[in-house]
Amino acid sequence: MENTTHRLRGVKSSPNLLELINSKKEKDKDTDRDRDRDRDRDRDMITFSDNVLLNSGDKKNKTRDDSEINNKSYSINYLELIRKLIAKEPNTLNNQILIEIFNKVGPIFQFEPQLLEIKAPVYICGDIHGQFDDLLKIFRNVGFPPKETILFMGDYVDRGENSIEVIALLFLLKIKYPKSIYLLRGNHECYTVNRMYGFYEECQKKANLMVWKGCNQVFSQLPVAALVEGKIFCVHGGLSPKLGDIKLINQIKKGTKIPDTGILCDLMWADPGDHKDAFETNDRGVSVTFNQDVVNKFMGINNIDLICRAHQCVDEGYEFSFGHKLVTIFSAPNYCDYSNSASVMKVEKDLTCSFIILRPVAYRPRSGKTPVKKATLFNHIN
Repeated sequence: MENTTHRLRGVKSSPNLLELINSKKEKDKDTDRDRDRDRDRDRDMITFSDNVLLNSGDKKNKTRDDSEINNKSYSINYLELIRKLIAKEPNTLNNQILIEIFNKVGPIFQFEPQLLEIKAPVYICGDIHGQFDDLLKIFRNVGFPPKETILFMGDYVDRGENSIEVIALLFLLKIKYPKSIYLLRGNHECYTVNRMYGFYEECQKKANLMVWKGCNQVFSQLPVAALVEGKIFCVHGGLSPKLGDIKLINQIKKGTKIPDTGILCDLMWADPGDHKDAFETNDRGVSVTFNQDVVNKFMGINNIDLICRAHQCVDEGYEFSFGHKLVTIFSAPNYCDYSNSASVMKVEKDLTCSFIILRPVAYRPRSGKTPVKKATLFNHIN
C-alpha cells in the first residue's frame, strides 16, 4: 500500500511505480530472446535525422499495416483533419497520416527551447491521459487556437482509451498554430513508461509499432517547462534538489528518454510534500517530494510568483499548496473512475487567474452552467 503520510490534502497520486512494474513483470514473463529484442528496439529508437519513419524496409519491427508506410510524400489537409477529429468522424486516421503528422510536428518541437516563454492571456491545462472526449470538452469551454492560446503540461497518453486521437489533434493544432498551442513533456511522454500503461497496447490495436516509436520520438523533443510573463513557472512534476537557476533547464538535452535521477527526472516526477526536510524520497519509487522551503527558495532565486504543475489527480481539478504559492491542475475528469473534477486555469494579461471546473459526466450543476472560480494571483501570493 502506498505511504501517503506526507501527501497534501485533496491530492491523489498515481499508483506506486515499483508495485506496478513488479505486477507487470509477473504478468508478462518474457523469454531472454524477447528481452534482447526489446533492448535492441530501445537502443535503436528512430531519430528525425535518420529519416526512417516512412521507411517500410525494417522487417524486424514490421507489424500489420506497416506496408501502408512508404517513402513517398503524403499530402495532408491539416484543417480538414482537425475538423474530422473534432467531429469524431470514423476512419479519419491511418498509419500513414500519423507518421506524416509526426514527421511534420517533430522539428517544430525540436527547435523550441526547453524552457518556453509565453505571454498572457493563456489557458493552462493539466493531465489528459487519453480522454479524448474530455479534451474536446476543454476546447469547447475555452476555445480553439489561434483565437486562444493554450498550454498543456504533459501526460497526453496512457490509461485512457483514445491516446492516439488526443496526440493527433494536439499535434495537428501545433502544426497549424505553433504560436497558439504549447505542449510540455510529462512523465508518460517517454517510451519506458507508456510501454507499460496503455499507449503501447493502443498502438498495437489501432496502428502499429512504427506509430508508437515515431510518436515517442516526438515526445522526446517536447519542451519540459514554461514561464508565463516571467512570473508563473509551469512544469509537469515539480522541483529538483539540483535545480536552482531556472536557466539551467535550457541546458537539458532534447531527444532523450527521461532518466531515473537528475533534473529532468524531477521536473517530470517530483511532488509537493508536507514534511520538515527540504526533500524526501518519493513513494512513487522515483524522484523526490519537496517542501515549502524549497518552493520559497526557488521562487526567490528566480523572481517567480507562482508554480503551476500537474501530475497528481486532485478532487476539484485544482489545489493550492504552500500558502497559495503552488497550484496543481488536473484536466482529466473521473480519472480511473476516481470521480474527480477537472479544471483549466486561465491567466489574464494582468495575471488574474480563473479556474474553469469540468465536472465528471454524472455530475450536473443545478444552474446548468460550467462553474468558474476567479482569484487574483497577487492576492494569493502576498
